[in-house]
Amino acid sequence: MTAKSARRIATVALLVADYGAAIDWYRDCLRLDLLEDVDLGGGKRWVVMGTPDGGARVLLAKADGDAQRERIGDQTGGRVFLFLETDDFGRDHAAMAAKGVVFLEAPRHESYGTVAVFADLHGNRWDLIEPKHGA
Repeated sequence: MTAKSARRIATVALLVADYGAAIDWYRDCLRLDLLEDVDLGGGKRWVVMGTPDGGARVLLAKADGDAQRERIGDQTGGRVFLFLETDDFGRDHAAMAAKGVVFLEAPRHESYGTVAVFADLHGNRWDLIEPKHGA
């Protein structure tokens, strides 16, 4: 039997139109921390947002060229793309709505937890979800 290596999906790239606007939105509306912001030269930066607990991170990638710009806000053909997990749905739903986050549906209770779809600053669909314990 082979030893298993420690692996995890750590970072997901998300196309954005502007670094500053994206950093502000994800920090202010989703309360994500700016974990890294490194100038790579030529107008490119390595901008990573996330939580300090070591969970998955979002790399804000400024679109380069027409093909990438056309996909801003629709990297998955209109499906929910990312999932923001919370331990208190009511608290975070209210705080996000107060910051102007657009929820595309009312909260609903599913077998796996409480969930509502929202759109980020470019229209990407996310789930805000409080999983049921043991689900």
